[in-house]
Amino acid sequence: MKAVLTKDVGGPETLVVEDIDAPSPGSGQVVVDVAACAINFPDTLMIRDLYQFKPERPYSPGGEIAGTISAVGEGVDGWQVGDRVLAGIGSGGLRERVAVDAGKLFHVPEGIELVDASALLMTYGTMIHALKDRGDISQGDTVLVLGAAGGVGLASVELAKAYGARVVAAVSSEEKAQAAKDAGADETVVYPRQPFDKDASKQLASDFKAAVGQNGADIVVDIVGGDYSEPALRSIAWEGRFLVIGFPAGIAKMPLNLTLLKSCDIRGVFWGAFAAREPKRNADNIAELFDLWKAGKIKPQVSETYSLDNAHEAIAKLEARKAVGKLVVKM
Repeated sequence: MKAVLTKDVGGPETLVVEDIDAPSPGSGQVVVDVAACAINFPDTLMIRDLYQFKPERPYSPGGEIAGTISAVGEGVDGWQVGDRVLAGIGSGGLRERVAVDAGKLFHVPEGIELVDASALLMTYGTMIHALKDRGDISQGDTVLVLGAAGGVGLASVELAKAYGARVVAAVSSEEKAQAAKDAGADETVVYPRQPFDKDASKQLASDFKAAVGQNGADIVVDIVGGDYSEPALRSIAWEGRFLVIGFPAGIAKMPLNLTLLKSCDIRGVFWGAFAAREPKRNADNIAELFDLWKAGKIKPQVSETYSLDNAHEAIAKLEARKAVGKLVVKM
């Protein structure tokens, strides 16, 4: 079978496509014939050895798959050949078949395409945990989303709207602003590229404050980091919740006096650890996501698909922060 492999530390250009042996299911595992593998920001970091998890090489990037079970190992209950599934596997998804621990699987309901399903788990799984479990979202909240046109950002917009919030989407271009509006954002802010000097940072804070309104943002969803974080924190409401999701623009240094002045919280969001520590709560969240999907309130935005031979192009585009929505590799 064909697989994308990382053999050396480096960028997308170092990836190779080779034929490897097909897997057999171990105890407690199934083999999934992969229909699609979504690309996520950790994939860009892992191949450069910049992520907290460093699998032993050679391995395949790709932590989010959907497909059909083709073999079932010993000790597996509740799954059978032919079941349509999705799974978060950390790495190993950019290949035609994958052996997966049965505990990582979720059923894909009939009527949902596997390509679309592959784009659900990491982005929407992260954001339902962020908004509900860490952000304590409630109807009428104002939510400011940084990086609102990427996969996680659009999931944030859709879910916040589904929970009855007013959403301000912050993005880096008018094209991305339109994508956020199409996902339901009530207002947008187009910010310039960092780095910011003191005046530019102050101006961005003013832009955020004007967009969220005089009471401030009840929740800030920070998917970006870098020089964008402090201006967003300055726009937060009294007792607001600042959710730390990721750092593609760098890890911000935050003035902690602002947390005192606003009596606000800075809360980390580590969905992968949450899913491992509290699988029942995570499973309930995923079931709720499918209910919201069936109700027409959310739907993963797959903007482009790639072949396995061109998977490196998807990773390169995401790394360059040029993606709108989710990029998916089809087998």
